[in-house]
Amino acid sequence: MPVYLDHAATTPMRPEAVEAFTGALGVVGNPASIHSQGQQARRMLEEARETVAETLGCDPVEVVFTSGGTEAINLAIKGMYWARNADAARPRILVPGGEHHATVDTVEWLERAEGARPQWLPLDAEGRIEPPSFAEAGDVALLTMLAVNNEVGTVQPVAALAAEARAAGVPVHVDAVAAYGHLPVDFAGLGVDALSVSAHKIGGPVGIGALVLARSSAVVPLIHGGGQQRQVRSGTQDVAAAVAFAAAARASAAERETEPIRLAALRDRLIRGVLAAVPEAVLSGPAPASGERVASNAHFVFPGAQGDSLLFLLDMAGVSVSTGSACQAGIPEPSHVLLAMGRSEQEARSALRFTLGRTSTEADVDALLAALPGAYAQAARAGLADRAPRIG
Repeated sequence: MPVYLDHAATTPMRPEAVEAFTGALGVVGNPASIHSQGQQARRMLEEARETVAETLGCDPVEVVFTSGGTEAINLAIKGMYWARNADAARPRILVPGGEHHATVDTVEWLERAEGARPQWLPLDAEGRIEPPSFAEAGDVALLTMLAVNNEVGTVQPVAALAAEARAAGVPVHVDAVAAYGHLPVDFAGLGVDALSVSAHKIGGPVGIGALVLARSSAVVPLIHGGGQQRQVRSGTQDVAAAVAFAAAARASAAERETEPIRLAALRDRLIRGVLAAVPEAVLSGPAPASGERVASNAHFVFPGAQGDSLLFLLDMAGVSVSTGSACQAGIPEPSHVLLAMGRSEQEARSALRFTLGRTSTEADVDALLAALPGAYAQAARAGLADRAPRIG
């Protein structure tokens, strides 16, 4: 049976979510229609919105359903940037290095297309954001940041950074995709303007997420045509996906106090085992005992071995993991997160991420530890390739 240790990429749908999804697929009615069938669909949709809102510490009206985390992040960053530049020039975007590519690529697009000026905030050696100065923030459109680094698992000081930004009048967007389901998410308590989450990271379906947008915050929409969801995100809403999202959110919230404890113990077993099996391995991010690392994440650098080679060798042994880095046009790319943390390019190309979830067991960890030494020895013999072989 294959071992799945890539829950940060996506996690299996929960049975409750599957049941809710398939049941809702049989309901006919556009929630924007005023007849009884349409209103039945709307009731299901709004009940789902209420459930998701409860797990995020916000009002239901603040939940804007999207097609996933990527759209929610795009809507927040582009929409807030455009809104902030409508009455004055505020081209600067405060954004940490090592953010998810949904953020990095969005900010870089705004730089090319709209003249935005990203200010890339440094990370320390463990992936923590080094706080910016808000002394001269008049030209700042927004601050955007991860709640948990999706690659190395560092829990960021969101509340403290958000408080400084709020005092300086700078709107804040939080990418909470990697935090949702693992840490408490209290939108009202954080006092931020926008927060993004995705259903498939907590056992819901792929294809739906949410942007939590404060009542007092403004964005320019990405999509026009119908004015649904406060005119922030037009389009016929996916009732079945929303109902399944709510089922996953409810189940995830019910186990949020106990499951991180179980996963932390499993993660620590994995970390100890990797360091014993491959003494050359180096843990990335905060130490587990620090409390600054999400319970589900263990990220390592394996010196002298290419992360992609290790991934494929472990896959052949029946263990699914992730490099956590991009691979574009057939050329292995170094981890931009590790580079932002000050690691060398060789180290950044030798990374492997193991992430645990609801279905993970001690047997899964033991299977990884059995396969890893041989995979590392073989990958280290192959060494690091500068580029993929040229074809043709």
